[in-house]
Amino acid sequence: MDILGTFWGEGENITILQMSVRAFVMFFIALTLVRIGGMRIFGKKSAFDTIIIIMLGAVLARGVVGASPYWDTVAASSVMIAVHRLLSWLSGKSSRMNNLLKGKALVLYESGNIVWENMRFAALSEEDLMQSLRLETKQESLAVIEKAYMETNGRISFITKRT
Repeated sequence: MDILGTFWGEGENITILQMSVRAFVMFFIALTLVRIGGMRIFGKKSAFDTIIIIMLGAVLARGVVGASPYWDTVAASSVMIAVHRLLSWLSGKSSRMNNLLKGKALVLYESGNIVWENMRFAALSEEDLMQSLRLETKQESLAVIEKAYMETNGRISFITKRT
């Protein structure tokens, strides 16, 4: 058996050494792909960005364990990163594209009233809203809040009343 076959292997019947070597190389490939993809992949934490991370991990893992050809998984992952970058760029240029890909913030509380229709749409209870209020603003009453939003990343943000 040649040296490459010994350390790299082929197909699904690979040894722990071969899988380890593949994982070592794939780590640096994944790191490069994430750097090319940009820090927004981890920073924004929107559904749009979470999907790329889940898919990237799933596809690259197939190459490590030999379930798919190694370099094919790298190529597929590179295409996913390129598409993510393109869609991110397009969403920066067009608010319509941005709303389509990432959604819009929902108003949960406004002018002293909870917007129950949006609360139901977001699958939130009043206690969820109050918990976020306490965590984000260190307040216990909505009386100091002008507006509350469910942001596209799933967090609830609060705008306090001007004093």
